[in-house]
Amino acid sequence: MFNQDHFLLDSGPWGWFYKILTPVEWLMTQVMYLFHKFLTMLGMNEIGFSWVLSIVFLVLVVHACIFPAFIKSIKGMRNMQAIAPKMKKIQQKYKGKNDAASKEAMQREMMKLYQDNNANPAGSCLPMMIQGPAFMSIWYTLSVIPFIARGKHAALGAFDIATAQQFIKTHVFGVGVADTFMTVGALGKVVIVIVVILMCAAMWYMQFNNIRKNLPPESKQGSQYTMQKLMMWGFPLIYVFSAFALPFAMLVYWLVNNIMNMLRSIWQVYAFPTPGSPAAEEKEERDYKRETARREREGLPSIEEEKLQQAREEAERRETEGFQRKQPQRKRKVTKR
Repeated sequence: MFNQDHFLLDSGPWGWFYKILTPVEWLMTQVMYLFHKFLTMLGMNEIGFSWVLSIVFLVLVVHACIFPAFIKSIKGMRNMQAIAPKMKKIQQKYKGKNDAASKEAMQREMMKLYQDNNANPAGSCLPMMIQGPAFMSIWYTLSVIPFIARGKHAALGAFDIATAQQFIKTHVFGVGVADTFMTVGALGKVVIVIVVILMCAAMWYMQFNNIRKNLPPESKQGSQYTMQKLMMWGFPLIYVFSAFALPFAMLVYWLVNNIMNMLRSIWQVYAFPTPGSPAAEEKEERDYKRETARREREGLPSIEEEKLQQAREEAERRETEGFQRKQPQRKRKVTKR
């Protein structure tokens, strides 16, 4: 794909999809170019780290655009978790009823439950629906630049032949942005190996932290849990077998992307943990300490004192009204004669 005169991503089953993404790819070249110009204005060389950092900033911009959708999906998942018991009741209500009327009634009740609680079963897919095309566009953009530089592909956005040639002349730590593991010297091979190790470590830790802290005890058993542990080790190995054939520019993108995904996942486990998980227990403890400190600063009663006061008030109410609540009495209708 990278050493031939024909750019393979323009043909085959994915060719039409990349054509649809051309506006996104065009925009990404402009973002890279603007960041490069900004860095050169700050005094960096036109050829060198300025282009590598422009790739880094491009990935950061894409993640910043995706973050609002990510927050929305987290809130949607929390709402789905909150209504899970009600969903189960509806499913039990219509269990074993396969007639069309029952299926329609169950669907209607489930939709009403989603609407009343602002929950969306497909909400967790929203970031992937945005992130997938965005990062496919980054892949295409970084892959096509060497072809533009050789005059084997039409210009794309800000990358004409001159700009593309300037880009592929970039070398950092003995590695060119268009070089692969097989085309660099000993120092370059060491740099690529380190980058691949960091890529794999970021992906591994993201999954390890999620399994260790964000799963309730009841989820840490069965075939699904075994599959998650296998994925924790299996997914990073994909990079080991594929990354060595990719140009260094793509490795920079993958490394930054994996680090951002890891940081986002760590923040999610910290701020929005799964109920019943160790992370949720840690959050409850943090929230308790934070609330206690706030009350101390403002001179308010502690949480324990407030609960004790509520218990006293409830006891006094029971003594006054009795242990059984007074049932409301229906007003008698006065009949007119």
